[in-house]
Amino acid sequence: MSIKLLCARRRMLKGAGAILANLLLPVVKPIRAQSIYPNKSIRIVVPFAPGGTLDVPMRSLSQALSAILGQTVFIENRPGANGVIGTEYVAKSIPDGYTLLATSASFVLNPSIYKGLKYDVIRDFTPISGLMKGVGFVVIVNPSVTANTLQELITLGKKSTSVLTYSSPGIGNTIHIASELFNQKAGTNFLHVPYKGSAPALNAIVSGEVQIGIMPPGTVMPFIRGGQLRALAFTGAKRFTDLPDIPTMAEAGVNDFVFEGTWQGLFGPNALPPSVVDRLYGAITVAYQQPIFRQTLLNSVPGYVPDGSSPLQFSKQVRDDLQRYGEILKKINIQPT
Repeated sequence: MSIKLLCARRRMLKGAGAILANLLLPVVKPIRAQSIYPNKSIRIVVPFAPGGTLDVPMRSLSQALSAILGQTVFIENRPGANGVIGTEYVAKSIPDGYTLLATSASFVLNPSIYKGLKYDVIRDFTPISGLMKGVGFVVIVNPSVTANTLQELITLGKKSTSVLTYSSPGIGNTIHIASELFNQKAGTNFLHVPYKGSAPALNAIVSGEVQIGIMPPGTVMPFIRGGQLRALAFTGAKRFTDLPDIPTMAEAGVNDFVFEGTWQGLFGPNALPPSVVDRLYGAITVAYQQPIFRQTLLNSVPGYVPDGSSPLQFSKQVRDDLQRYGEILKKINIQPT
């Protein structure tokens, strides 16, 4: 049932994206009339499974960019190894603007997680724009867990006989980091079970294969509303508007724990021509200036807000997060493999 709900959600958003594209057409003239780029279809590689918190808004964005640029912009999923497989593919692509990478903060986490990466996140990529920013994660449990509050979950997690597990979309992603920081802060002993993508990690909790998750609201809200998952707390600085009765971590008794989640951004391979970067960022800016498109993004992934930062701003964020998350990973003792 959970897979059907995710598929239905993707069909709905795809339809919304098509409507959005039609609405954008009378607003702006295709940018391609001003230059030879783009003169063919553009592929955006998403290095995670379909249906996740990155994949869904990128499909809306691809529809909007298709209308603005006057060429088809399509999504290609290349999941695996916490985004490494798809990211490496783009790193080796021709820097002509026709193969791009849409990814999350796992991009700056993987250098501290995996030894021998065949790409360098600074040297081998060209930042184009930050697309979305997270506002927090939801602590959720399968209804089989006998905990109705965060403190009750913590009590269960401290028992020496505890065999409770939590899922994430792989090793070293922001969900993994948030969960391990929670383990440290709360003194619990929940075991990590990695999956290949957000959707399978979520389905594992819904099915009861694992019991716990700390995940973005966008993926878990339908299941919380449907009673298939129970929300216990929110990791943002303030309560999440769609879950007004769910306390923050501080309100639930876990002090000094604020984790606002991940970002989503667009990259090209190294040496992407500045004119191509400008054209793509210009198209993103046009799309983000349209209220209906911004609302589409807000609706597609609750718990994220549109960003639209410039190449320079986004480049700084990538460099800063590379250092910040590297320090966090050392602190929670996640070793490169």
